[in-house]
Amino acid sequence: MSEAASATRQLEPEDQARANFYALLARLFREAPDVALLSAMAGAPPLAPSEPVSTTDDPASGLARAWDALRAASEDAVAEAVRDEYQALFIGVGRSEVSLYASHYLGPRSARPLAEIRASLAERGLARRPAESEFEDHLALVLETMRMLIAGDADRFPAEIAEQQSFFERHLVTWAQQCCNAIMDSSVANYYRYVAQFTSFFVAIEQASFAIV
Repeated sequence: MSEAASATRQLEPEDQARANFYALLARLFREAPDVALLSAMAGAPPLAPSEPVSTTDDPASGLARAWDALRAASEDAVAEAVRDEYQALFIGVGRSEVSLYASHYLGPRSARPLAEIRASLAERGLARRPAESEFEDHLALVLETMRMLIAGDADRFPAEIAEQQSFFERHLVTWAQQCCNAIMDSSVANYYRYVAQFTSFFVAIEQASFAIV
């Protein structure tokens, strides 16, 4: 590993916050939160828009409200019940209630999104860990890749904003809203309705931010 590659670059607070939210959402879609995570989320501070807003329809206000709702749901949640909900929603018996795979949402050629994201990861020197059981187009892995591109790690610097935008537009925004809508519309969803609502606002904010870069 080169000295440059192993160096750590201090992220701007906004980018650190973005990376943290991607990491949190990746964790929530990978598996149900345990008691410790629910407690941490319940005790997390509220979000305040970076600038005063004039209407309640402002995306930043929507994100803040969705975060408050998720924090409140985390405070009220019972870890065992959330685990059962995750199992019923995303794993099921034979077939899940809601799919977390891009291939489910992006048309009849279901292998194409998976092949495309594998190619994108390979271009960036990334690959699924050998112990990872999910395919690369799983929502948790796509979100984790965005976290990696924003924050980097011991082996790589954070990606340039154009590279972040490219991956986001090719592999996340194309289907994330459909997935979130499916979760929010499911009669099985309770806690994960709040997770999906927050995810929906967060992805929308990211999309709008990339559009003005």
